[in-house]
Amino acid sequence: MFNFRLHHMKLRSKLIVIYIVCVFIPIILTNVMFYQVTTANIKNQKTSDAERAMTLLQAELRTVIEDAAGISYLFSIDRQLNQHLNTTYVSTDSYVESLNAISNLFNRTDKENKVISSSVIMTDNPTVLASGHIIRLEDEMRNEDWYNQISKYSNIHPHLFVTSESISVIQRLTDRRFETYEHVLKIDLNMNYIRQILDLSSFGGDFYILDPTGQARFGRLSGGQPSGLITAGRTLTPDEIPKPKKAIVIAKTFENNRYLGGWSIYGVLDEEILLSDVKQSGQFILWFAGVNFLVPTIVILIISRSIHTRIKSILKHMKSVKGKNFELIPYHRERDEVGELAVEFNRMSKRIENLINDVYVVEIQKKELELRQRQAQLHALHSQINPHFLFNALETIRMRSLMKGETQTARTIQSMAKIFRKSILWKSSFVTIREELELIESFLEIQKYRFDSKLDYHIEVDQALLDIEIPKMAFLPFVENASIHGIENIVGIGYINIQIAQENGQIIFVIADNGVGMEQEKIRELQDYFEDASAMGDSIGMKNVITRLRIYFGESFTFTIMSEPGAGTRILLRLPLPLDNK
Repeated sequence: MFNFRLHHMKLRSKLIVIYIVCVFIPIILTNVMFYQVTTANIKNQKTSDAERAMTLLQAELRTVIEDAAGISYLFSIDRQLNQHLNTTYVSTDSYVESLNAISNLFNRTDKENKVISSSVIMTDNPTVLASGHIIRLEDEMRNEDWYNQISKYSNIHPHLFVTSESISVIQRLTDRRFETYEHVLKIDLNMNYIRQILDLSSFGGDFYILDPTGQARFGRLSGGQPSGLITAGRTLTPDEIPKPKKAIVIAKTFENNRYLGGWSIYGVLDEEILLSDVKQSGQFILWFAGVNFLVPTIVILIISRSIHTRIKSILKHMKSVKGKNFELIPYHRERDEVGELAVEFNRMSKRIENLINDVYVVEIQKKELELRQRQAQLHALHSQINPHFLFNALETIRMRSLMKGETQTARTIQSMAKIFRKSILWKSSFVTIREELELIESFLEIQKYRFDSKLDYHIEVDQALLDIEIPKMAFLPFVENASIHGIENIVGIGYINIQIAQENGQIIFVIADNGVGMEQEKIRELQDYFEDASAMGDSIGMKNVITRLRIYFGESFTFTIMSEPGAGTRILLRLPLPLDNK
């Protein structure tokens, strides 16, 4: 029954239901759970970080106070200082002399301890003169809070005294029960250094120092300003310390310490500030949920309309096939499944239409194919007959010349046939030097027939190079240029001398003639012409060869022209010798 109802739902409604049930609701639930877990984890993590920061503050303050207490201890055991304070001086000079003897103790303490702001000894010895570090213990000093605090104790151990603006270490240097005069040491800590410790701390809440009775005597708010509720005449209990609605309180007590016993530090954090970033993400989740519902719904409506419209078009064309109407569905290169369905439907319609039409034309196509095959065979036979007929014709002319005693003509025709045959049969881009020389000799024989007795030539070649392969027709254009441009325009016999040798792993080709020669300006023009790939001129054969050799051998190929007017021309080519022949 349920499946039957789903079958009646439109595709658009199905897609929206799928999105809400399978995507939207799980995303919202996951984000809410993730937010709750993240909030708890961040709270625990930040509380743990604050605990570590308070522990570190406790250790740093203990170190500072212990340093001050250590200095107090050094003062208390210094015999020379004790003697100086308990001596009854009869003259100023004797006092100054004694004071100079202990001045190094105060100077060293001031220079070496950055945690101390000042150290003062107060004494009721009437013969002591007031100076920088030693002053008279007056009656009004005995009425101050710090003196009243140490009056409660009979020992001479250091005691911590804290106010809203200062932190001091106070110690009796004498026991009145056994000595004549009373001496009290008061060391004030450097409050700038204390504030620097608090500024550098990672603890971001309000900070307080509580005495052993639980009274907050020093307070510093999270913004760095002192607490206005703690003054010289007022302290706060832990319950009176201001706290936010959701406060995280961290207390650390100094233990196992003679002069810090019972003292504690007290930190207050605002949970709202601590988790402000996380709560902002909660608002983001609400906005995200709205956008996450609205945008996909619009996209689903657009996509479902695209699918629905094209499916209806396919159904319409499928029904038209019944009436033998093979109209194709308009296709706009869609690549989704509906587009592929339209493509396959068009292909099927074309196939059905073609099958109907092909029955009538298949025989005609077969006959046309057979006719083309026969024409290709005839063309191949003709291409074989034409060169064969030309060779037979040249051979007939050569035999006829021999029968008439025209030996030179017959030899020239034979050379021409060799050139023609090699130009057809040479399929590879490389030939041996032997084959290249055969072509050159055939060409020179034809030129001798042309010039009669005006041309003579000499070829000298290293026999070890005859089977070395070089690019075909690499030397012939230079021989042609020497015979036509060099020899043709001179009076008397023209000589062409060809040498092929090897030197330093290179093939050396030298061709020299005694022709008309060239001016240096002409040589430079030729070299520029050979370098310019786009230029076209008379010596196209030589340029073609030079270009091919540079492509084959690159920088290993060199080309040199030496010529003078009336003294002939000498051309030198250097080609790299193949590695297996070096």
